[in-house]
Amino acid sequence: METTPETRARMSRQKSRNTEVEIALRRALHAAGLRYRVHRKPLKGVRREADVLFGPAKVAVFVDGCFWHGCPEHATWPKTNADFWRTKIEGNRRRDMDTDERLESAGWLSVRIWEHEDPVKAAARVTALVRARRARSDPG
Repeated sequence: METTPETRARMSRQKSRNTEVEIALRRALHAAGLRYRVHRKPLKGVRREADVLFGPAKVAVFVDGCFWHGCPEHATWPKTNADFWRTKIEGNRRRDMDTDERLESAGWLSVRIWEHEDPVKAAARVTALVRARRARSDPG
């Protein structure tokens, strides 16, 4: 079954950058004293961007939407055009796992935040990871 024009229009309006959750997370990270880059590629030659990037600590943060990335708690499988959406979402999951593996093999830590997570708690988790990696690499 083909996607309706209404559905196509609604999906095309979904933001992929600077979502409310991303902005709330970035505010909490900034309030914790962390500085970062936004929407950057951690690895050259890999066409994938982290939502928040801590270069020297090699921490890449991805804020994943529950629908688009198949959240185990909130994912829904559309009934209309079900095969298309299942393929799309499962492809996103495979790409996420591939990204995490590539980053890990290059010495990076990939952190996944679900859009439903409390941004303050997520920021605390990220802050602890970034500070631990900075301390580990600090020779002093």
